[in-house]
Amino acid sequence: MTMLSFLDTLAQGVLLGGLYALFALGQSLLFGVMRLTNTAHGDFIILSAFVAWSLAVVTGSPWLALIVLLPLAFAGGYLLQRLVLNGTIGKDPMRSLVVTFGLAIVIQNVLQQIYTADPRSIDSGGLNTATFQLAEGFSIGALPLLIFAAALALTAGLQLLFDRTDLGRAFRAVSDDREAAELMGLDHRHVYALATGIAFLVVAFAGTLHVRGDNRGRRDDLVLIAGVELHMACFVDLLGGQEGDLLLGAAGRHQPGELGGDPLLGHHQRREHVVDQSPLLLRQPRPLLPLPDQPAPG
Repeated sequence: MTMLSFLDTLAQGVLLGGLYALFALGQSLLFGVMRLTNTAHGDFIILSAFVAWSLAVVTGSPWLALIVLLPLAFAGGYLLQRLVLNGTIGKDPMRSLVVTFGLAIVIQNVLQQIYTADPRSIDSGGLNTATFQLAEGFSIGALPLLIFAAALALTAGLQLLFDRTDLGRAFRAVSDDREAAELMGLDHRHVYALATGIAFLVVAFAGTLHVRGDNRGRRDDLVLIAGVELHMACFVDLLGGQEGDLLLGAAGRHQPGELGGDPLLGHHQRREHVVDQSPLLLRQPRPLLPLPDQPAPG
């Protein structure tokens, strides 16, 4: 592997990490606020992708489809949390695991019946094939660059939401001590539902961008990515999770055998390797939201 080829692979991996960050931000938000493990997270991304495709067919524009999808996603997330998931929150995590696992099975079978197994993609008007040529044999795709910029913007926006707004302080309050927050006048059911609505906004955005030309993403990969990010969400803030996503993306871009891997193991070996290396972040992390036995971040 030449140096230019290595830099190209590294750059593509970092951009791929931006897509992984979009996949995982919603899961990080749910676990950070409610300690809720949503095993259907990958399925909700795929569901939003198919809904975005359907809306794009009807409206004729992927951007108009996204505008229509976002309020629907927020309303769906709010109602799901208010009517279903609020009843699963408590000291026993098995209730949320079982309920969301059941939702995952329902979503998979409904999508299979409606859309069958045929691959689909949204016509982005050539955006998915447009590139910026940086050097001979070294180019960056316009769509991955857009996704990477969106991931950075959403990560920074969510961090500012937690740090600088009344809603963010409400999220922190119910996460740290729900009973005390209720004594101060907060309705934890409404706050939890708002958090899920915001998480589903990110899910809808990620799902829409995921329906691009190559159709290589699979539900199992999305679940694994979200699971790795959930592990990171327990210990790092949003920026630290972003760093982990970039590491995950860079490792996922290397072909088997190029860096000593076994070609027979394929992408599973690469992902298992990056899961092992995920704690190697670029800086000392701090919690996004404090666990009950941890001090709040300074």
